[in-house]
Amino acid sequence: MTAAQCRTKIVATLGPSSSDHATILALATAGADVFRFNFSHGTQAEHAARYRIVRQVEAEVGRPLGVLADMQGPKLRVGHFADGHITLETGAPFRLDLDETPGTTKRVQLPHPEIIAAAHPGSVLLLDDGKLRLKVTTVGRDFLETEVQVGGPLSDHKGVNVPDLMLPIPALTPRDRENLAFALELGADFIALSFIQKAEDVLEARELVKGRAWIVSKLEKPQAMENLDAILAASDAVMVARGDLGVELPPEAVPLAQKRITRAARKLGKPVIVATQMLESMITAPTPTRAEASDVATAVFDGADAVMLSAESAAGAYPREAVTVMNRILERVEADAGWRALMQAARLEPEHHVADAIAGAAQLVANTLDASTIVAYTHAGPTALRIARERPIAAILGLTPTLTTARRLTLVWGVHPCVPDPAHHAHDTESMVSTAVETGRTSGLARAGDTMVIIAGVPFGVSGSTNTLRVAKVPDSV
Repeated sequence: MTAAQCRTKIVATLGPSSSDHATILALATAGADVFRFNFSHGTQAEHAARYRIVRQVEAEVGRPLGVLADMQGPKLRVGHFADGHITLETGAPFRLDLDETPGTTKRVQLPHPEIIAAAHPGSVLLLDDGKLRLKVTTVGRDFLETEVQVGGPLSDHKGVNVPDLMLPIPALTPRDRENLAFALELGADFIALSFIQKAEDVLEARELVKGRAWIVSKLEKPQAMENLDAILAASDAVMVARGDLGVELPPEAVPLAQKRITRAARKLGKPVIVATQMLESMITAPTPTRAEASDVATAVFDGADAVMLSAESAAGAYPREAVTVMNRILERVEADAGWRALMQAARLEPEHHVADAIAGAAQLVANTLDASTIVAYTHAGPTALRIARERPIAAILGLTPTLTTARRLTLVWGVHPCVPDPAHHAHDTESMVSTAVETGRTSGLARAGDTMVIIAGVPFGVSGSTNTLRVAKVPDSV
């Protein structure tokens, strides 16, 4: 039995704990809408095998499932040490340079000349996910002298974060470009870009993707927050990647950044995913902490389109339980009268064009008539996105002629994507209504006697022409 589909979508990462057919089917049945393939780990062959299983499961559960291919992005790391590890003492000097000689307690290789070129006295470098902190005291042609502000153990190839520097490095490494081409060939619906700093990083990827997938920009650097509006405009969706964002921003700044991103994305009608450590304790435990449950609920109250599981479903001991618990939290919040009132109070003013006016009117009509469903006919997705931006109480049925669009809509708040039978293709107003009613009934979103609000574009089949609103009553028999 498939879990009820919530308005807030669930993204589940696949990995060693969730690579077989039975587990992936269990995750979809428990409520997962989109499966994330993390290209920082695993081989292309492993990802291809998982992709084939997801498509098999999609046919079995009878609803579209999205696939998100997450590119690793540029990883900054120190070199290696003669003994494999050292301990940095707080207050001690420590040198970072381009020399490949194994490191000591005095120095180590930093194989990233772009960091040295961009740094200045006072710049901060964070090592090993922020556990260690260095402050630059002197900048040389091929080295940085630093003072250890927070010491501790440091081992080979640990990561380096530079929160206050804009680095002249591309968002896509050669490995990313290879994986990007592979993911598109597989048929990925979304491409996630890591460590985006500016809109140009997104536009560079868009040239490569050429419309074959939606681009999801991961916001995990302070520079991205400074360029948020431009990045949002260039992206199809965004992810609040709280892991690295929490390394480079003070912890107290992350919740405000999450809310700011969510508000800005919703204003533009761009889906937003809240990710990282949502149910972290479920990597090793069958139930989450109460704080984690509250964290997921907060994202739902903020109006996020999706919440994401990372290691919980990819490498944890309880992948199905993690999706099940997350789905239960979403269901409980979305049944709350306070949540419904908040969604209505936060409704945005429609933009000044016909399609947005129609979407706003559909939400008002649905509320007035207590409609069970708003049906959005959409070719490439914009009509469904506009309705989702309104955050209506009525269910949203996204009818599209293409499976590609249906899979992309799996990430969008409240949308139940569906590809109608070609025999029922809408070619006039009468067939538009009958197809909407029939699909609403067969999907379980509408029952006899229910009111449905239908929006579409005339002439039919022309993308971006939403200009029609109809109200229909579901008859006792069709």
